[in-house]
Amino acid sequence: MRASVRLAVLLIAALTAACGDEERTLTVTATAYTSSPGETDNTPDIAAWGDTLEPGMKVIAVSRDLLDLGLVQGAEVTIDGLDGRYVVLDKMHPRWNEKIDIYMGENVKKARNWGRREVTIRWAGAER
Repeated sequence: MRASVRLAVLLIAALTAACGDEERTLTVTATAYTSSPGETDNTPDIAAWGDTLEPGMKVIAVSRDLLDLGLVQGAEVTIDGLDGRYVVLDKMHPRWNEKIDIYMGENVKKARNWGRREVTIRWAGAER
């Protein structure tokens, strides 16, 4: 193999490794919320970044300390014990730490039944 081709292969491998996303995991407290005015403000279907929430969407809100870990608007997360991928479209009040809120549409009963649980979340994020 010529030196220039070998160098190109090594460079591509190094860039791929540097840009590769490693799976990150974290155990957090998980609660649930709905689009009911009693739980939010007077625009219960509008999330903190301006996204419109609709029942049936797999969405979570994250505590603001998780933003620094890559759980920003649009990040996809899996939650151990739940099916599918959830999208970060909302953020919580600054008083919370290591916490997520799972969106349950307008189903207050389902949200109350969820209660408060410790869960492990997983997402792709660059290793720090």
